[in-house]
Amino acid sequence: MTTVIKGISSMATRLLLAELVAGFQQRSGLRVDMASVGGVDAAKRVQAGETFDVVVLASDAIDKLTAAGHLRAGSRVDLVRSGVAVAVQAGAARPDISSEDAVRAAVLAARSISYSTGPSGVALAKLFERWGIAASIQSRIVQAPPGVPVGALVARGEVELGFQQLSELLPLDGITILGPLPPAIQVTTIFSAGVATNSVQPDAVRALLDYMNSPEVAEAKRAQGMDPV
Repeated sequence: MTTVIKGISSMATRLLLAELVAGFQQRSGLRVDMASVGGVDAAKRVQAGETFDVVVLASDAIDKLTAAGHLRAGSRVDLVRSGVAVAVQAGAARPDISSEDAVRAAVLAARSISYSTGPSGVALAKLFERWGIAASIQSRIVQAPPGVPVGALVARGEVELGFQQLSELLPLDGITILGPLPPAIQVTTIFSAGVATNSVQPDAVRALLDYMNSPEVAEAKRAQGMDPV
């Protein structure tokens, strides 16, 4: 393996990308080095001019990096659609989250709440504002540091009620996943890939993205709590 495709992604797609990268390497003979960090940090590293071939982030972040000239125009490929789920510590009481009103009641009753610094967290903050409870729960919100899963805080008992992408909650021990947010308030993020402007091997990157978007990996995406786009 002489050609190395260097990429960066947010944590939400870390496990899925590891699986897809392994499959691609086996069939192509190309090596892929994919770093996964907090989405905000990933975007900052790309903006700072760090060299990558491919970037996998929420679609709005990909669009902003493209508009700023860091990613090639027209190179965006939508990979997965990802929803938010709710978790409590294993063995803890399981609040009802079957409706919007039930989730609102659970949030108001929780001693502490956490959500990510990514797009789902931004959307949840807006939801709490729309409900008119943002000010009253502000002191109970524990913001997970970039790159630290909300579920890890829940598992350690530092947070009573955690909201995060299902894909980031699934692999964690010590938590109970109550289920996805109800459809009326579900926060769906599309994760997309883009080819870096400074990549010297765009053809290899496109081969990788073609594989990552092929029907044969659809089940792998579902197994990681995401849906093919």
